[in-house]
Amino acid sequence: MNSISSLEIKRPLWHGAIALIAGFWLSAIFIVDLLLMPSLYLSGMMTTANFASAGYVLFWNFNRVELLSAALMMTGVLVLIRTEKENNLRIPLFAALILLSIALIDTYFFTPQMCAVGINLNFFAETVPVPSTMDIMHGGYWLLEMIKIFGCAMLLKLYWQRA
Repeated sequence: MNSISSLEIKRPLWHGAIALIAGFWLSAIFIVDLLLMPSLYLSGMMTTANFASAGYVLFWNFNRVELLSAALMMTGVLVLIRTEKENNLRIPLFAALILLSIALIDTYFFTPQMCAVGINLNFFAETVPVPSTMDIMHGGYWLLEMIKIFGCAMLLKLYWQRA
């Protein structure tokens, strides 16, 4: 009897999954933050009376996708920590934890607060001036977005090489 044996190194499926999730999340960030929101801002929609509620609906949906992506990335990193006995998994764990924290902060702090600051309570007004506290919140939001882009890009690069 002849038997053919082959030695294959099976790589965990989570490497590719984390890279795919990070790539998807990065593309969604770029579409929303660098294409959709600037075009809405430049078109003058931010000064209309219903912009805060429209922005809340948009970011409510986007934040839920971010939470799902962050949770899946965190799960993948934790699974890899459990299955692989490598010492260099602290950086991906820290990055996944930061990304999950940012997604939680965006979902449960920034989006509701920005909506509350920007909501129009005068139903007869056609245009609404942008409150000065909104600029401070936008600054904090963009700082978190830059950290999120860096973290996603780092995890994408790290796990794309391993996948």
